[in-house]
Amino acid sequence: MIFRTAILGFLPLILTACMSAPPDRLAGDEPPPVVASVDIERYLGTWFEIARAEHSFEENCHGVSAYYERRDDGMIRVINRCWQGGLDGELDVAEGRARIADPETNAKLEVSFFGPFFGDYWIVELAEDYSWAVISEPQGRYLWILAREPQMNPEILDARLAYLQALGFDTEGLIYPDQWPSAAAAPREGLPE
Repeated sequence: MIFRTAILGFLPLILTACMSAPPDRLAGDEPPPVVASVDIERYLGTWFEIARAEHSFEENCHGVSAYYERRDDGMIRVINRCWQGGLDGELDVAEGRARIADPETNAKLEVSFFGPFFGDYWIVELAEDYSWAVISEPQGRYLWILAREPQMNPEILDARLAYLQALGFDTEGLIYPDQWPSAAAAPREGLPE
């Protein structure tokens, strides 16, 4: 998830990616597995960030959500929103696009918020009813736990954390941003009407 403030400074970050990328959060040399199949149409819509690995482009973000919808060109429109400093902070919105990188499973996507540069977006775990998802990438540097509601049942969250740990992820230090009490309470500002 990349926000407008990060996009302006994104080119220097690309040039220094090797020096400034977050550390791998995944032990070993094997990339994480992805789910066997994703129905992209069911995956579209709004997701709320429950937890994330620390990285610079979401620093001090709360009320974080991602919205996905089909574009006319077959790609997926991505709108990321965050409120800086807290739920009463300034709204920051970034729009990007995603493409399916693995059409056999639809579990590997590539997302871009800046020109021709795409990053991996792998769906590592997904609820059968599409109520929550776990996202990472081959090195495990980025990690998100997302849900359709801004509050997640603690037992479900604990099970996600245990699953990630069993895969070799370091879940210590994950950030749990402030979130809205419910999807209905979350503002629609920055989203399409």
